[in-house]
Amino acid sequence: MKLASYGKREWKAATYTAVPVAILFIVLAAVFKQNIWFILAVISGLVWVAFAGFFRDPERVIPEGEEKILSPADGVVKDIELVPASECPVLESVFEGKDMIRVGIFLSVFDVHINRAPCHIKVALNEHKDGHYYDARDPRAGKENESQVIGGTGSAMGKEFPVAVRQVSGAIARRIVCPVEPGSSILRGDQYGMIKFGSRTELYLPAGNLFELRVSVGDRVTAGTTIMALMKDGAK
Repeated sequence: MKLASYGKREWKAATYTAVPVAILFIVLAAVFKQNIWFILAVISGLVWVAFAGFFRDPERVIPEGEEKILSPADGVVKDIELVPASECPVLESVFEGKDMIRVGIFLSVFDVHINRAPCHIKVALNEHKDGHYYDARDPRAGKENESQVIGGTGSAMGKEFPVAVRQVSGAIARRIVCPVEPGSSILRGDQYGMIKFGSRTELYLPAGNLFELRVSVGDRVTAGTTIMALMKDGAK
């Protein structure tokens, strides 16, 4: 199982803790001849597997076709809304004051938490906002929780358009990783960060007739493979 580099500190610490604890329990089991120590050794191993599983980094086959806007996260689509630019001031410059379509994705602790670029993006901003830690399913989470947003110019099929992805913390998620610098470019499907331990990810696209959404509320999506929207033929 390949583990995400973004969680190197955490899964290394878990390994350095779990191995000696498991060895200690095995030694105690051998000395005292009591099954409880074997059981505890097995439990410590299972806890490590569960912890490491959160940081798993599975291979993804990125579908061909620049017209396909991909999911930035694994999880379930919880909401799709038209958002006036005035409701998200940090993105007003990216979207030039125009309305946006927001697709919100909820990630449980069982989902892969690595974020991927939905399309080719030239990053114009990467902004962090302090906030609360409401459960990611709570309606307040999207507006009031700690978050990190990257936005800039997307490109596909020779056209450019504004695009943004927002990482939102949750009740358990307390650390957002997004090592992307303004001025840099991210290729479609590339990893660019993760949110640790349960969260919400939001994809922002321009409202209008440029894209046709291909997902609905309740759909399960996979980062880098699920098609969230298609660029329409002849769209301007």
